[in-house]
Amino acid sequence: MSFDSTLLSMQKRSVQPGRPAGVTTFDADLAQAFGAAVRALRMERGIAQESLAHLAGIERSHMGKVERGEHMPTLAAIFKIARALDCSTAVLMAETESQIAASET
Repeated sequence: MSFDSTLLSMQKRSVQPGRPAGVTTFDADLAQAFGAAVRALRMERGIAQESLAHLAGIERSHMGKVERGEHMPTLAAIFKIARALDCSTAVLMAETESQIAASET
């Protein structure tokens, strides 16, 4: 290998925006488990869906899609939902894991 080709191989490749064609990050089972977790915690606390959406700063229709597992929220939205439910994201994720385990049995 010559000096020039070594130098070229050592150069950083440019970062391409987005994800590769055909790749998706949506996981329906995970989205449904997360939505069920949000719904369970919301019901446990006696909060209406519209109120939760307002507390989280999220549109009510979007909250409905999250609870039905039709949409996977962003990390920022997950933090907002947890705060609105007056729990940590760890509690929300633990409830999501419980929902996953329950669906596997």
